[in-house]
Amino acid sequence: MTVNEEVHDDIIIDEEKLIDALERQDIKAFREEYLILHPYDRAIFYEKVDEEHRKTMYFFLSPKELAEIFETSEIDDGEYKQFLQEMDTTYAADMISYMFVDNAVDVLKELDKSQIASYLTLMNKDAATEIKSLLHYEEYTAGSIMTTEYVSIPQNSTVRSAMTILKNEAPSAETIYYIFVVDEDNRLTGVVSLRDLIIADEDTLIQSIMNERVVSVLVSDDQEDVARTTQDYNLLAVPVVDFQYHMLGIITVDDIIDVIDEEASDDYSKLAAVSNMDSIDKNSLSAAKKRIPWLIILLILGMLTANLIDLFTETISQVALLAAFIPLIAGTAGNSGTQALAVAVRGIATRDIEDVNKFKLLLREAGTGLITGLVCAVFVVGLIFIWKHEFIIALLVGAAILVSIFVATISGSFIPLFMHRMKVDPAVASGPFITTLNDVISIIIYLGLATTFISSLS
Repeated sequence: MTVNEEVHDDIIIDEEKLIDALERQDIKAFREEYLILHPYDRAIFYEKVDEEHRKTMYFFLSPKELAEIFETSEIDDGEYKQFLQEMDTTYAADMISYMFVDNAVDVLKELDKSQIASYLTLMNKDAATEIKSLLHYEEYTAGSIMTTEYVSIPQNSTVRSAMTILKNEAPSAETIYYIFVVDEDNRLTGVVSLRDLIIADEDTLIQSIMNERVVSVLVSDDQEDVARTTQDYNLLAVPVVDFQYHMLGIITVDDIIDVIDEEASDDYSKLAAVSNMDSIDKNSLSAAKKRIPWLIILLILGMLTANLIDLFTETISQVALLAAFIPLIAGTAGNSGTQALAVAVRGIATRDIEDVNKFKLLLREAGTGLITGLVCAVFVVGLIFIWKHEFIIALLVGAAILVSIFVATISGSFIPLFMHRMKVDPAVASGPFITTLNDVISIIIYLGLATTFISSLS
């Protein structure tokens, strides 16, 4: 097998053969080789080839076939515009109209308003109307990720009529495993599984077999809350309703997986003090632009640390050995604060931390900080005494580490909890910020103690 061949699901992707067919303008050979691949593998190939080869693919594939590629691809948000610009505008509009509505909305939201208007004008009226109905929802809400392509049936219908509706609507529905039941005003009243429909007698009323206890989400709910609800109840799809319980759409599990991935990436970016880590930047300049603002902010905070050390120059000049332990104390405090931060942020994200036990968490972390600080203090006192034979300095460093770890642990827990209470994303209390803050606190504690007991050190 050559380096340009990959194996997925027992089908070999012969990239060289596909590229050769494109270059020879052999539509039959290309389609025979390409369309037997899994949609994911088609998407991988589409993203890997250059623009000229993709332009040939647009002539070889119908808008509907390309839509399937866009449905399963992992194209970065910023690349949608690039790919669409390669296509004929009418072809691109047709392709978007064949996508599921929620995915089509995701694509269009990456474009300029004038481009969106242009594509909507060229689409068929029904597709454009459905897409417009979702475009106005606020980003990161249930409404922004839901689809209107679902199956619903009247609650007073029979199983026979429900199966007829299902057969007619199934080809355009995103999922048919759940069939939602509505009343005459389109209010959600129940849900029936595909299994229930299949095994029920044809003359049975839907009302008698539907489950009335339906887990649903509001159209304005945050997408992270929707993902958590779907995960908690192990749902394949969750219905989206308004405040009067009118059925508006559904959110499927594949969209939930995307949300979980997006939220995890966002939190990780904030913890690392990087503005966006959704994709790997293709050049150094682009990566640097995202990192420089955060580094400048942290640099300014670092200057505060340097200024503090400058204030204690007289103390350090009298006992030069004190300076050797500044990185040790600051680093240890920063590490303990980051550990506490990670525990708090994870607890908030998973909702393990509720209002009733936040105080208990702070007490627990305070106890943890006291114990770990005491152990580390005893350990470092012994090491310094063995190394330098300076018992007073060893005690001073040990005391500074004890207090610094204790304070850093409490601050690492309290800050994200406080930010969460203020409706601010606790992940913003990132590791670098906590570390820098604890650097300042630990240096004040260490050199403050040294200044207080300078007579004993001289």
